[in-house]
Amino acid sequence: MPYCRRNQPADGSSVQPYEIMRFMAENTRQQKVARLIQRELATYFQQQTNSLFNGRMVTVTVVRISPDLSVARVYFSVFPSSAAKEVLEIINQNNKNIRFHLGQVIRHQVRIIPELSFFIDDSLDYYERIDNLLKKK
Repeated sequence: MPYCRRNQPADGSSVQPYEIMRFMAENTRQQKVARLIQRELATYFQQQTNSLFNGRMVTVTVVRISPDLSVARVYFSVFPSSAAKEVLEIINQNNKNIRFHLGQVIRHQVRIIPELSFFIDDSLDYYERIDNLLKKK
């Protein structure tokens, strides 16, 4: 497929290959910091299950971090999934405390403690819906 001068597909589609590659080609440092944040947040959420989340299980599924390592997007899933929005509100209310705890744990490994943005990962619910639809046919 030929490309225009500004890296836009000539056929007018909205998907631009450099945008896809930007997310796929995280550098090694970004991947290491993302794994570190994922591991430490998972441990923290596991410790705080009873006190913070009223016994709901929270799993950190993916962490995406910006190239300058200043912003981290944290995707998590909740069991039971019906309480996901409530857990998201609790996490957003305690965002500063969570970032402070993260800073205490990883302060010797990174220069900047990233700002945390939390998002619900509903991919498991999506897969379950597709599976149920396929079973019906």
